[in-house]
Amino acid sequence: MAEFRLGSSPAMHTPGIIAWAINGYAFEADRPIFIHIIKTAWPHLPDEAIEQLLSKAVPYTVEGETVIFNVEV
Repeated sequence: MAEFRLGSSPAMHTPGIIAWAINGYAFEADRPIFIHIIKTAWPHLPDEAIEQLLSKAVPYTVEGETVIFNVEV
């Protein structure tokens, strides 16, 4: 299991971006776009981790302005 911690910056509020991407990922035709957006923001994330997060296959928590989730990659 790998834990990922996605922090915010002055330019980006991570919990809001992740919630927005999860909503958009519900539309199958748009999935590659949302994977690309998240991959651009956090290039260290494996594609499998992004897909699991956005598809809600794994839960995530929010601590302050950080999104935390665990996946098997």
